Amino acid sequence: MSFNNPEYLYLLLLLLPVLAWYVFKQYQADASLQISDLQRLVKSSEKLSTKLLFHTPFLLRFLAITLLIIVVARPTLSNSIRNETTEGIDIVLAMDISGTMLAEDLRPNRLEAAKRVATEFIVERPNDNIGLVVFAGESFTQCPLTTDHAVLVNLFSGIKYGIIEDGTAIGMGLANAVSRIKDSKAKSKVVILLTDGSNNAGEIAPLTAAEIAKTFGVRVYTIGVGTRGMARYPVQTPVGIRYQDMPVDIDEDMLRQIANMTGGRYFRATDNENLKAIYTEIDQMEKTKIAVKEYKKKTEIYLPFAVVAFLLLVAELILKNTILKKLP
Repeated sequence: MSFNNPEYLYLLLLLLPVLAWYVFKQYQADASLQISDLQRLVKSSEKLSTKLLFHTPFLLRFLAITLLIIVVARPTLSNSIRNETTEGIDIVLAMDISGTMLAEDLRPNRLEAAKRVATEFIVERPNDNIGLVVFAGESFTQCPLTTDHAVLVNLFSGIKYGIIEDGTAIGMGLANAVSRIKDSKAKSKVVILLTDGSNNAGEIAPLTAAEIAKTFGVRVYTIGVGTRGMARYPVQTPVGIRYQDMPVDIDEDMLRQIANMTGGRYFRATDNENLKAIYTEIDQMEKTKIAVKEYKKKTEIYLPFAVVAFLLLVAELILKNTILKKLP
């Protein structure tokens, strides 16, 4: 707590002589009488509670004046953020959610592993604007750029296979991500594109989308997810889900070209630990200093002091005109 007019607090020092005068006055007002026996006076002497009640009006007024001086000094509560330099950039995660992402060469499958690692990445970067684009046979924005990472993480948990038409429209996913970040004022704009296949859908070719990203100064990191060789895929059959080993087909040449054209890098994630290490490496590479301005928000809290002072004065007035009323 602070005061807008702290100089008025010196008025509290004037209350000390007033208190001393009152004590001295009460001492002077005591009558004295010499007697030989005090036995009869003991029973008739005033009780402690009665003496305290007699001094209550003065105490109430003393406290009320003290609070009024505090009111004049205008007490305030301040919420402030200091000037500091922090790290932050604008990032859009473009994630493949096609049927092949259900392959179980990553645990429990590629899609869930990618979601978990990306969520950890988001949590570790609290100062960044981060958005989310998903794609399969088409693409849509799951979450625009935001610093509300609690909302973003919640939307991440709702991603699952089947929410959009199946396929792998890598070009559409990248183009959608670029459209979400191209107007950003950040000095560093990044797209992290994760896929496990080759482009086989969509109206925009991946390299065309990469040219668009390059035009707007967007750096693209590409991640190919999947083991080398064969992977175990769940396949829906008339008698239920059956598992089948199928070859992993990732267009690594195309992903490398996208990364090279935009100043990014291509990574291959063959297991959970490798995928996590890739995000950690991207996290270390993408650190940009930004200034956070200091601001202060002050809230004046004089009103409670004023209300209590008023109630004390009312209480004093009531006591003087009831219990402690002086008769002529």
